[in-house]
Amino acid sequence: MSPITRPRHAGASTTLAPETTSPMTTQPIPTAGRQLRRLARSVFGYKSLREGQEEAIRSVLARHDTLAVMPTGSGKSAVYQLAGMALDGPTLVISPLIALQQDQVSALDEHAEDTGRAALLNSTLSAAAREETMRAFETGELEFLFLAPEQLANEETVARLRAAKPSLFVVDEAHCVSEWGFDFRPEYLRLGSAVEALGRPVVLALTATAAPPVRAEIVERLGMREPNVIVSGFDRPNLELCVSSYEDDGTRRADLLDYVARSAKPGLVYASTRRKSEEIAEALCARGLRARAYHAGMKPQEREETQVAFMDDELEVVVATTAFGMGIDKPNVRFVAHADLPGSVDAYYQEVGRAGRDGEDAEVHLFFCERDLRLRRFFAQSTPMEADDLERVLRLLEIAGRAVTTKALAQETGLAQTKFLAALSRLEEVGAIEMTRGGRVKLCRTVSGDALTDAASEAASHQEHRREYERSRLEMMRGYATTAGCRREYLLSYFGEAFDPPCGRCDNCRAGRVSARDEDAPFRVGERVRHPGFGDGQVVRLEEGKVTVLFDERGYQTLALAVVLENGLLEEAEG
Repeated sequence: MSPITRPRHAGASTTLAPETTSPMTTQPIPTAGRQLRRLARSVFGYKSLREGQEEAIRSVLARHDTLAVMPTGSGKSAVYQLAGMALDGPTLVISPLIALQQDQVSALDEHAEDTGRAALLNSTLSAAAREETMRAFETGELEFLFLAPEQLANEETVARLRAAKPSLFVVDEAHCVSEWGFDFRPEYLRLGSAVEALGRPVVLALTATAAPPVRAEIVERLGMREPNVIVSGFDRPNLELCVSSYEDDGTRRADLLDYVARSAKPGLVYASTRRKSEEIAEALCARGLRARAYHAGMKPQEREETQVAFMDDELEVVVATTAFGMGIDKPNVRFVAHADLPGSVDAYYQEVGRAGRDGEDAEVHLFFCERDLRLRRFFAQSTPMEADDLERVLRLLEIAGRAVTTKALAQETGLAQTKFLAALSRLEEVGAIEMTRGGRVKLCRTVSGDALTDAASEAASHQEHRREYERSRLEMMRGYATTAGCRREYLLSYFGEAFDPPCGRCDNCRAGRVSARDEDAPFRVGERVRHPGFGDGQVVRLEEGKVTVLFDERGYQTLALAVVLENGLLEEAEG
């Protein structure tokens, strides 16, 4: 048996402070209650603080680590802006995109007299500009410093940031921390150790879309201590939800083009491949629409020009892969259409959330074909993680006898980048390695000899659990496309939020196919249950004849309700 103590699995239940949307009782602070709202009004012009904002700000000011899950357009940036102003000491904001950093700095500069100066630190700066920014932060001239996570790989940078005694460490787009998330960024894995290296400032994590397992992993990866988890609601009632199903791609493509042509503009179309995005954009242009493709294969200047043209309403439609989205805050998008099935509900809800940010009615429409599943299963099928590969990583660290850079270790292993990063994640999960400052990795002291083989075997098992989980998330997306129930209820229950159908704003409810929920249902959405084979989990969905459970170790599983009840397969879990 392996001597390594297995940590809590990322999908498992995590000991968190209760998720809340109600006001919290905190220690007296100068900007509590009405004073806080007056500050928001006088500095930023907010007429009022929205649901979740005040709770999150007060949590941070009481020096609690805080995870705030707030829907797109709900003012997440106001949380760190107001909290950063009120706390003694400067604020570090980790943001994944340079363009997004620039927008945030520009917004703060408009109020610099009240908020304090803001600046960014990234790879685009010259050495002189970088030094000037660092000195300004060290001397207290800056209140907010925005940086990409890669900057924290430099030990000298971390040491200088620590010397400035930051009071608040903000992780924007925090779902990037989670491998369960739809936009995982490997460089975000260093943030937990960076928090410790910076002297343990208060941690504030912000995201618009995070299902329960993603929330659990954000907390775990960032090393948040007894955090307050504030979920202010996922519902976007102004969005009309529709799905059209097809047997062949040709008919689907024709209907998609007709739909885009007749819909109010501007709008977004998401496609699964670069080639498909270009083909659809060309077909729309042939119909006289101002349309353009956007994908990662384009030159950076072309992508930027496309984005700017769309933001300025010079384009009616952008046809994009998932490369387009984060940091796009255009209020008047009237529709978001998907030409293919997305890989997960998480990704889908993030993408459709770009519609109707102005609060006006907007439509989201999924064009679904069963053949999409083959492509998505291919995308989701990660390369099997062999125990031998994992053990080789451990043996190389044992030979080194010290912490080494991940770059040097990757070269020595010969593994592909994605496989290497997955290997590090799995080995860290089982406690075999630990990440240190500056992006270095070392073997844990308790792991040597035969324990290396045991650790590699356990890590390989973890990887297989991940693969199972990915498959189950795809099936949940397929379930959304094919359900005869309320689509709004389906989406909200996925994120752990109960909703009583019918909603009246999805195609199924409008067609009269949805009835009110049975109040005598044998299980409740959100209830913790235990299955003799799958272990502990949480009920996320109830529909006619079926119950869907998010199991900690097996992901999403949909079970026949009659079989479950007849055989007593689900019982209330302890705790």
